[in-house]
Amino acid sequence: MDFDSNYEIATTVDYILNRGFIRIALQFPDELLKDSRRVVRALKDELRRRLRPPSETARSDGLGGVRLFVMADTAYGSCCVDEVGASHVAADCVVHYGHACMSPTSTLPALFIFGKASVNIDACAESLASCCSTSVMPILVLFGLEYAHAMQDLKDKLMLRSSHSCDSNSAVHYADIPCSSMEPSENVDFDRRPTDTHNSAADDVTSNGNSESDHRQMIQATVNYKYRIGGLTWNLVDGRKMEDYLLFYIGSDNSAFANVVLTFNSCELDKISYVIDGVCYIRLFDDRLPSVRYYLVEKAKDANIVGILVGTLGAAGYLHMIHQIKELIEAAGKKVYTLVMGRPNPAKLANFPECDVFVYVSCAQTALLDSKEFLAPIITPYEAMLAFTGGSQWTGEYLMDFRDLIASSSLKVENTNEGARFSFLQGGYVECINLEDFCYIEEIDGASKDYCDETNTQYPCVSGKNYYGRGPIQISWNFNYGPAGVSIGFDGLGSPETVANDVIISFKTAFWYWMNNVHSIITSGQGFGATIRAINGAIECDGGNTAAVQARVGYYQDYCNQLGVAPGDNLTC
Repeated sequence: MDFDSNYEIATTVDYILNRGFIRIALQFPDELLKDSRRVVRALKDELRRRLRPPSETARSDGLGGVRLFVMADTAYGSCCVDEVGASHVAADCVVHYGHACMSPTSTLPALFIFGKASVNIDACAESLASCCSTSVMPILVLFGLEYAHAMQDLKDKLMLRSSHSCDSNSAVHYADIPCSSMEPSENVDFDRRPTDTHNSAADDVTSNGNSESDHRQMIQATVNYKYRIGGLTWNLVDGRKMEDYLLFYIGSDNSAFANVVLTFNSCELDKISYVIDGVCYIRLFDDRLPSVRYYLVEKAKDANIVGILVGTLGAAGYLHMIHQIKELIEAAGKKVYTLVMGRPNPAKLANFPECDVFVYVSCAQTALLDSKEFLAPIITPYEAMLAFTGGSQWTGEYLMDFRDLIASSSLKVENTNEGARFSFLQGGYVECINLEDFCYIEEIDGASKDYCDETNTQYPCVSGKNYYGRGPIQISWNFNYGPAGVSIGFDGLGSPETVANDVIISFKTAFWYWMNNVHSIITSGQGFGATIRAINGAIECDGGNTAAVQARVGYYQDYCNQLGVAPGDNLTC
């Protein structure tokens, strides 16, 4: 394919001259960097041809003062506009080459040159005609942006191949790319999210040469339930829903396709038309991806420390999303770190072994990271919402774009009180949503505390073992682990972690401690407050932790009300 046509040299120069830009950042992904010098040379030649002969005050290079800067090795995903890199050269705009996610920019306008990937149109038309003849459902054709140039040829080929029962105007529908340029969206309206609309990025995108009225019409179309994802837009007809369509995807099996699969996971998508070296292939679709992601959600629920990975510094609304996720995690009673490190890799994240899970705030097409090589799973903001919001369940909806999540009613930061949660991975009840619920298997930060009474020679501490709180009653200290092990039948001093790992032993230690240290106190009429003193002593009583005491009393009174018995006197200590 012609080089100037593939890189849209004339279109780029039109954009630069019509907008009066002087400093232009040219952003190339690694695979296209080899063509960067040739692109710059072609742009300069076209600029010189368009501009008038240099005047006395013009620059001698004939470019009218226009300067071009090549950017490579982006700080984050190459599909996003690198506004940080562009700011280093005080660029007026960015021309983005190659695969793009079309996430809105925050400060700079951008022009997208998707390229024109080669594809066997005949093979694609044949496979699409085959689907059309066998499917009773209408077909929606989605595609990678680099294949947009071939869509009209595909339509023409399909018309020639289609039988009367497969009229491409009624049975096959095509997504479209409304525009290739974008204006910055510093003030994103998170309260506006039209029903059944995905990827609000296109709300902030305008076509070259479109008038303001044209832009208003495009926004109005969005309110009328226009679907959009990754730069593609389409309307549904006759009141149909996405579930009524068979999706036919043309493109590589990459992050853009994964975005489609998860966002529209309720649609039928049993085949993929993908391209290798210009040849179109078909393979059966593996639908395990949603199940894999849900498994990561379950792992995140068991986390105690969560790291927020900042995966973009340019996409509009990223700071708002980070603040929301942080509040959500803290409301779930978990510790949170915010980490800015560029593109994450296993070596970088290995420096934070204390984090049980990471939440990756980035564009929709880089949010899915394969966690197999990482020490801890990496989840998306939507998955974090499912994991850390009490009582939330996955209904099948999946929001890849964090701006859609902010605008939706799904992300609500609130304190909940739902009791102990059952962990499917650990096979037992674990922590509650709130710290005040006292439902942790192991004491929070217990490993950092010293529970070894070296004066107790009957049950001496074993080197390297920690005797912090474990189990339903949070048994602690070597002088408790020792006799509990002797009574129950496990090595309490040499293997105290058994209390957390063995559910039977765990509850046996709770009953052992209660019967030996607490039962006689409450049966003798000393009141509920005396049981608190017997379990936690000065840690909570006598002003040690009044809030914890009140929480315990509140639970006790609630249980008494449910059982229809009087709580009695002396409730506090």
